[in-house]
Amino acid sequence: MRQLTIARRSLLALAMAASAAIASAPGVSASPHRLPGVISAKASNLFPEGIAWDPLRRSFLVTSLSEGTISVVRPDGRVRAFAGHPTMVQTFGVHVDAARGRVLVAYGDMGTGHRSTPETTYKSSGVGIFDLASGKPLHIVDLAIGPGKHSANDLAIDRAGNAYVTDPASDALYRIDTHGRPSVLVRDSRLSSGAIGMNGIVWHPNGFLLATRYDTGTLLRIPLDDPSRITEVRLDRPLVGGDGLDLRPDGTLAVVTNAFGGNGKVAVSVLRGNRDWTEARAVRRVEPWADSQPSTIARSPYGSYVLDGRMGVLLTGQGNAERFTLRRL
Repeated sequence: MRQLTIARRSLLALAMAASAAIASAPGVSASPHRLPGVISAKASNLFPEGIAWDPLRRSFLVTSLSEGTISVVRPDGRVRAFAGHPTMVQTFGVHVDAARGRVLVAYGDMGTGHRSTPETTYKSSGVGIFDLASGKPLHIVDLAIGPGKHSANDLAIDRAGNAYVTDPASDALYRIDTHGRPSVLVRDSRLSSGAIGMNGIVWHPNGFLLATRYDTGTLLRIPLDDPSRITEVRLDRPLVGGDGLDLRPDGTLAVVTNAFGGNGKVAVSVLRGNRDWTEARAVRRVEPWADSQPSTIARSPYGSYVLDGRMGVLLTGQGNAERFTLRRL
């Protein structure tokens, strides 16, 4: 078993080194066309909400609001199953922790999954942690902590491997350590909403988290040395419908906004903040985005890709979706 683990880590290290070499090669950043600009993936009624780059397979991982699974999307658009667990009714944000050979996925149940029941809707909530090489489960972490509704949505991982998990149905932000042990990082009324509250999240290496609040369009700054000191980042324009985030290598923050919840704009904005991210302004905005139902964004060695999983078809119950789209920003 130990030899197998070492072999898997060695394989992963080689894959990561290859990806890093490609990303830093001359011309790649200026002309990142080793992946298609648009990937049209074929999978009937998968309805992915989250996306992450998989350096081991040189592909993307996506989640599923209908199946509660993780799937691999190849650059040619082929889709195959990767991981799942009976506990996970719907899967949302996904993150690859390549340094530790793990995949972490937020799961919940908003009542629209194929296996949704009254016993699980807004009650089943947590994070599934899987082996990156095999897809085997390592931990299934229950985050239905405390009274009220729960449905974990997105997560970020710090340098030490701790995960921070949002729950738009709750007033809490959760922390999971590298052993899979959960705790409440902070509980605050500013995180809760009668509709959809805190949603997308990223970890900043200067020691704080940035998270969107979907309904109000605010960007929250949460210092890890004192999580109760939540502040709003001053913006030149609210990010109503703020969903997925990507903290980019140049220090800017890409934000995907959509209109699933009402007044949001279908757009992708790139923000630049000051040193401490107490204020930020848009330096680029693509509005409207080319696809009508974007949810989130993931960075690859070939550029950042925005996912449109056709979730509106599922949420309205109208028709089928045979394909979904990954489009480079």
